[in-house]
Amino acid sequence: MSETVKPAASGTNYLIVASYLVIVGLWISCQLVDVPYVVNLLFLVTSILYVACHKSLILREEQAISRGEGPPDDDGNRPEAQPSETLKKEDAMQFPLVGSASLFSLYCAFKFFDKDMVNLLISGYFCLIGCLALTVTFAPVFEKVLPSKFANGTVAKEIKINHPLPKFIGGEPWDLGFEFSGAEALSFLGSAVFCVFYFKTRHWTMNNVLGIAFCLQGIERFSLGTYKIGAILLVGLFFYDIFWVFGTDVMVTVAKNLDGPIKILFPRSLIPNETTGKIELSLLGLGDIVIPGFFLALLLRFDAANASVPTIPTNIHASFPKPYFHSCLLAYVAGLATTLVVMIKFEAAQPALLYLVPACLGSSLLCAVVRGELKTLFAYSEEEEERDDKKEE
Repeated sequence: MSETVKPAASGTNYLIVASYLVIVGLWISCQLVDVPYVVNLLFLVTSILYVACHKSLILREEQAISRGEGPPDDDGNRPEAQPSETLKKEDAMQFPLVGSASLFSLYCAFKFFDKDMVNLLISGYFCLIGCLALTVTFAPVFEKVLPSKFANGTVAKEIKINHPLPKFIGGEPWDLGFEFSGAEALSFLGSAVFCVFYFKTRHWTMNNVLGIAFCLQGIERFSLGTYKIGAILLVGLFFYDIFWVFGTDVMVTVAKNLDGPIKILFPRSLIPNETTGKIELSLLGLGDIVIPGFFLALLLRFDAANASVPTIPTNIHASFPKPYFHSCLLAYVAGLATTLVVMIKFEAAQPALLYLVPACLGSSLLCAVVRGELKTLFAYSEEEEERDDKKEE
C-alpha cells in the first residue's frame, strides 16, 4: 500500500551532507594517516552510492517534464528536460557481450603492444571525459560560493556549419553552438588544469577524484528503465564477472596493467615498499560501484514514486519512506564486506558481482514480497516508449 508524503519545501537530508563529508574526509585523511583499507573502502563506496542515488531523483522531474507535465513559463513555453540515458532490454542483454569484447581487446592490447603507449592513449581519453565529469560535478559548488551575477551570467553562441556531406551521412547542418555560465566556465578551467596534472603524474589520489566523479555523474544521469531490465543486466554481469575472474587471467591482468581512473585505489600502508619504492594499493573497479548503483538509484526512485513524492520541483533532501533503497544498500554493503573477507582469507582476487548481485536482487525481491508489492515493483517503468504507448491507448 502506497504512502503519500508531501515533503517540506525546504529541509536538509543530513545523511547526504554527512556522505559528502565522509568522501572528502577519507580522501584527505588516507593521505596523512594509515586508514584500514577495508574501512576506507566500505565507508567511501557507501557514501558515494548514497549521494549519487539521491542526486538521481532529479531524473523523476526530468521524466515528468518530458511528458509535458512541467508548468509553462511567462511566455507559455514549457521547460525542456536535460538529456539522460535509459537502458533498453536489448542493450541489457547485449551488455555482457560488449563488455567481454572490450575487456578482451584491452587484454590483447597489453599482450601485443607497448604497455606504456596503451596507457598513454587510454589516460588521454579518460582525461578528456574526466574533465567534463569534474566540470559538471563542481559547477554547482561554484554557483553557491561565487557572486550570483558572475556565477549565473551566461555566454551563448549559435554556430551551425553547412557540411558538404550527403544528408544520409552527415545529417542536418552541424550544430556547434555553446552556452555556459560563469560557474561552469570556472569549473571547466579548474578541471582542465587538474586533468593535465593527473596526466603528468598519474597520482593515485587524483585518480580517485576522477573515479568518484565518474561514479557520481554516471549514477545520477542513467536510468535502467525498469526493474526487470535491471535484473537482466545484473544477472548477465554476474556470469560475466565470474567467467573473466575465475575462468581466465584477463580481468586481473587488465585491472593491474591499466593505469587509468577506471578503479578507486585504497592504500594498504603509507610506508613505501622497500623493493618498488611505491606504496601498496588495493583497488575496486568502478563497475562494482556504478552497476549496482544504477539498480539502487532505480529502487530509490521507485520508493519516491510509491510514496507519491511530488516530481516538480524535485527535492533530493525530501523525507519519505525508502524501504527498497535502504534494504538494498545494506545488502550491498554486506555483499561487499563478504567479498573483502573472502579475498583476504584466500589471498586471491574475487569477482565482486558474485556477491553483490544476489545481495541486491535478493534484498529487493524479499522487500517486495514482505510488503506485498511484487507486482507494483515489476510494473514500475521509466521507459519513454512505454509511457508514450500508454498515452496513445
